[in-house]
Formats: sequence, C-alpha cells, structure tokens
Amino acid sequence: MPAPIVRVMTRKPASDLRRGWTTGACATAATKAALMQLWGGGFLPDVTITLPRGETPTFALAHKVSGIGWAEVGITKDAGDDPDVTHGALVIARVTASPGGVVFAAGEGVGTVTKPGLPIGPGEPAINPVPRQMMSGVVQEMAEHYNQPGDIEITVSIPGGADIALKTWNPRLGIQGGLSILGTTGIVRPFSCSAWIASIHRGIDVARAGGVLHVAGCTGATSEKAVQADCGLPDHAMLDMGDFAGGMIKYLAKNPVSRLTIGGGIGKMTKLAQGAVDLHSSRSQVDLEALAKLVGDARVAQAETALHALEIAGEPLALAVAQSARAAAVKLLRGADIKVDVMIVDRAGTILARAA
Repeated sequence: MPAPIVRVMTRKPASDLRRGWTTGACATAATKAALMQLWGGGFLPDVTITLPRGETPTFALAHKVSGIGWAEVGITKDAGDDPDVTHGALVIARVTASPGGVVFAAGEGVGTVTKPGLPIGPGEPAINPVPRQMMSGVVQEMAEHYNQPGDIEITVSIPGGADIALKTWNPRLGIQGGLSILGTTGIVRPFSCSAWIASIHRGIDVARAGGVLHVAGCTGATSEKAVQADCGLPDHAMLDMGDFAGGMIKYLAKNPVSRLTIGGGIGKMTKLAQGAVDLHSSRSQVDLEALAKLVGDARVAQAETALHALEIAGEPLALAVAQSARAAAVKLLRGADIKVDVMIVDRAGTILARAA
C-alpha cells in the first residue's frame, strides 16, 4: 500500500507555491549534458533544455562521470513545493552508442513494465512517451550540433528508486523494480490533482487490459482493506480513488468494466451521495439538513459532522447514504453497463452498510 502523503494544512497560497521539474525533464537535461561530454563539448556546470510548452529551465549537474565511449550525468530532482516522493532523487542518464537510433534502457531504480494497458508495452523500461520524445529530441539536437550520428542508447537510473517506488502506485500498475520516468509538460505543479487522477486512469487501463472484470475504488487505506477482503479482489483491481470519485467514475463511463465497488467512510460517502465528485474537505462539505431529510431524522440536522450524525441515527443512516451514493455513482456513469455497489466502512474497518 502506498504511504500516505502528509500535507501541511497551513501551506502557502497557490500563487506563492514554487513549481518543480518532472523526472522526465531531469532525465532529458542529464541526457543533453552527457551527450555534450561524449561528443567533445565537455562537462559544463549546468544545462538548459526546452520543455514541450516552450519553457527553458536550467539544471545544475549534480553528478558527472565518463569513460571511453560513454558519459553519464545526474540531475537532482527538485519538485518545488509539491510533496512528491521523488523530490531530491538523483536522476542519472548514461549515454553510449547504439546499434541504430535512440534506444532506452532501465538502470538501477527505474522500473520495467510487466502488464499491458500502459502507454509503454510490457518488457519496456518505464519511461513514458513524452520523456522519450524529449530525450530523443536532445539527441537529434546534439547530433546536429556536433555532426554525429544520432544512434544513442540512453540508460536512465535513479539510485534508491526501487525503495521509493514502494510508496507509489507502480507495483499495482505492474511496473516492477523501480520508478517511472514521467511528465507530459516537464513541470511539477504543486498540489496538482491531475497526476493523481491520471494514475487512477492508468489503473483502470491496466485492469481492463488484464481482463479484470471487477474493480474497486476507496477513499482510504481502511476502507480499501475492508472492501478488498470482502470482495476477494487482487491488488491490481484496487484503484487508488482517494477523494477523486468523479475522476474515477467518469473515466469508467468511457472505459467500462463489469462491476465497480466504491468504499469509504460515512463522511466522504455522504458527500458522494449529495452529488460531490471531489470529496476533499476543502472542496466539498456535508449538508447535514439534507442528510436529516434523507434519513427522516430531524436530530441529524443538529449534528456537527457526518460521523456525529451516524452516532445519532445509526444503521438506517449508513444504509440510506450507501443507497444514495450508489444512485449518484450510477448517474455519473451515464448509462454505462456497469454493476455498482457501495460500502460504508467505519474507522475500525467494519462494513456498516452496503447497497447494490
């Protein structure tokens, strides 16, 4: 299970947060600097690259070594103010001649794809398409500059990456042995939801490609453990939904499976029941008056939280929320032929109610 990301609640305003650079951008900068050494330009203190949207960041070389016919450079990843588990990791690219064209290899700490459904096929190093394009681009750029053939093998390594990967979704996605080299823009935007939602989508893709007919999305570790045990599902059927119920359900509407189970605590499942698609406390709130009407118990309107409401009204409230959450999920699926069930799980991991 990936380790939770702890976020400090009193963080800076979004406008003051410092952006960072993806592993793909770091690998590209390292590749360019290594090629300069390989082809006679020497090691420079830093290197500048052009990102897909035109930005031109400069990266300091944190590691540089070379030998006959090869050179390698390491760039220390700076994720800015984002709580990225790869912040501070050393991303190394080693370049050497290839039999033909640009060839990619996974070094220490970079994973290998083992399941279908990802943008890169099984057996390939887990270097995503845009980083591959960026690295191929700097090979072409440097080959033209130094009048060299662009036949280069690029081996990307991240020392310690295998351990860091255990804190990510890679094991569930079938990426074994390390991290992925990621990034579509080259930029890490602090506290962005897009990376999490993209990982949910890739989890669905891998499940479908592997013939998995029943998937589950849960709001946290406790509900996930309860749902997985109750349904007897393998790890790769478990989607790390978190707060992003809408991102998961809407993607499944276009990429369906046979059955979807949604699990969570009473608070977040009440938000889903009331139509929220983002269940985070800063982006949706429980309407206690509406909850009182749903369960037919006026006392609930005076509760302080959904959990307090559950203490007041008990099992009937949990069941009513499960049924309404299921109805909300079915509506979001827009007619997709997916059987949906919802489970309400308490903090001890006990399933309080289910609706199917």
